[in-house]
Amino acid sequence: MTPTILDGVAVSTMDSAGTEHAFGHVVFEDGRITAVGPGQARKPTGPHTWVDGSGCLVTPGLVNTHHHLYQWATRGYAQDATLFEWLTTLYPVWRGLDAEITHAAASAGLAKLALTGCTTAADHHYVFPREGGDQFEALVTAGRRVGIRLHAIRGSMDRGQSHGGLPPDNLVEDTESALAATEKAIDDYHDPSPDALVKVAVGPCSPFSVSQGLMTGAAEIARRKGVRLHTHLAETLDEEDQCQAEFGCSPTEYAERVGWLGDDVWLAHTVHLSPDAVKKLGATGTGSAHCPTSNGRLGTGIAPVRDLLDAGAPVGLGVDGAASNESCGMVEELHQSVLQARQRGGPKALDVREALWLGTMGGAKCLGRADEIGSIEPGKLADLAVWRLDGLDHAGIDDPVAALVLGPLPRLKLLLVGGRVVVDDGELRTASESDLARDLRAASARLKVTR
Repeated sequence: MTPTILDGVAVSTMDSAGTEHAFGHVVFEDGRITAVGPGQARKPTGPHTWVDGSGCLVTPGLVNTHHHLYQWATRGYAQDATLFEWLTTLYPVWRGLDAEITHAAASAGLAKLALTGCTTAADHHYVFPREGGDQFEALVTAGRRVGIRLHAIRGSMDRGQSHGGLPPDNLVEDTESALAATEKAIDDYHDPSPDALVKVAVGPCSPFSVSQGLMTGAAEIARRKGVRLHTHLAETLDEEDQCQAEFGCSPTEYAERVGWLGDDVWLAHTVHLSPDAVKKLGATGTGSAHCPTSNGRLGTGIAPVRDLLDAGAPVGLGVDGAASNESCGMVEELHQSVLQARQRGGPKALDVREALWLGTMGGAKCLGRADEIGSIEPGKLADLAVWRLDGLDHAGIDDPVAALVLGPLPRLKLLLVGGRVVVDDGELRTASESDLARDLRAASARLKVTR
């Protein structure tokens, strides 16, 4: 491939020094960044592609550390419910999922993520209806269709209502079947290479829908196979109460008991953490996927992001399931993370560059890919978001990072995944948006019929 030069652009690298260039350049070739610096780039004498970046900001592609893409087919349900009420409303609907519906929902969700600057998404799929076909393949093929990097998390539930769980009994798997299917998903789809488009992680759903045997067995498989671990934890006070009643400990203490703390683990939400729990996550290097919009939609509380960062825990951002975050975009989470942190800790609790770090390097650390993505540095993958900031929406905001994080959603000039164009001038280039919308409408309608 010939080199591509993105020239005359503001650059926020998100490297360890926080390097920025008000007027700079980025060069990439064969899917990797070869140069970044101030001023105009030297144009090669040989063939090359030159891109005028004037009026734009280039950042690393955003990293979404927690999602449930199948939920795109059930947006707008249980609008004023608590988490447990929301789940018990939606579980009967999700029994109607089949592979075609999941593929349509996941494709639409990944497209929306791409259009809002996301180049890597972690999707936690834990619903496997008995007549639902190959749900995991449907998710993986959606990732390939849209063309952004996918961390496909093979979730599971084995604790139905008859055993004190929330899901209906006919929506859960038995423990051994869930473990066997998890191992098969890793064998079939996980790509360990540094530039992988598809990686697989292991993700029993949550303490209130999973047995202790499934938690420990899944952790054993993940560590034997060398993949990462993910689950929900400490999202609500109801979960805290249930853990205390059943196990005599907090959710974080329970996670430690079953082997679910460590630098190969990242946890979704972590809203209700004691100071000791915050320290424990920091000391063990356990990551947190902060989902500010979803937490606000369900009224679950505000995660202690500042405390986690100060304790040394990796913290990334998550969009979360589309049924608890109907906007479904990634860049909005930068904005919401600032607002929620400041509601909790005042106006200095999180600044705009820290928010962008959460959405880039913080997410890369959670997913174990900090050497490959999350910053603009020579040798890293050319996963880049180029934002137009020269229009009415951002006029007069001199700081381009503040314009991105605090201002309206900018239009993408380019979204690149390994140097490949996924979004060009605000339009998805890897799939037809009209086809995706048509398929999603049909999928949503079919689910409504099965209720």
